[in-house]
Amino acid sequence: MEYLDVYDEFRNKTGKIIERGNKSSIGENEYILLVLIFIKNKEDKYLIQKTSKEKGGVWATTGGHVKSGIDSRDTIIEEVSEELGLDISNDNFRLVDTILYGHAIFDVYYLEKEVNVDELVYQKEEVDYVKWLTKEEIYKMIEEGIFRKSNIPTFEKVLAIK
Repeated sequence: MEYLDVYDEFRNKTGKIIERGNKSSIGENEYILLVLIFIKNKEDKYLIQKTSKEKGGVWATTGGHVKSGIDSRDTIIEEVSEELGLDISNDNFRLVDTILYGHAIFDVYYLEKEVNVDELVYQKEEVDYVKWLTKEEIYKMIEEGIFRKSNIPTFEKVLAIK
């Protein structure tokens, strides 16, 4: 069983802890914390994954739920390792924004890194495969409705990075 801390709109912990997957226990003006990371290479392409059928079979960036008692930085390191078999713990990634979306607070991380997709080890329950995509290709997926909706406003924030 995984448990999640509940936050107010100002990202203060409320003291309430819920079981993951039990969204009905989240009240008005209550939020759970999630993390996402956008990894960009020197060719200005982003490492985007096709999620497994169990996770919706959509295109998305790597991320996940922040478990109770864990911070978002440690969570994104863990998620990237679990989903892609990639260690970013010593990389210079940074938090670029925090966004409210629905009943979630997203910490959005950004990393510039060269990654050989052929060397990645996918977590089959989460990821079918990954590939490098241009922002134009991602926008096309957004238009087609095959890019995870909660990743869209976060992607817009990442594109604003100069």
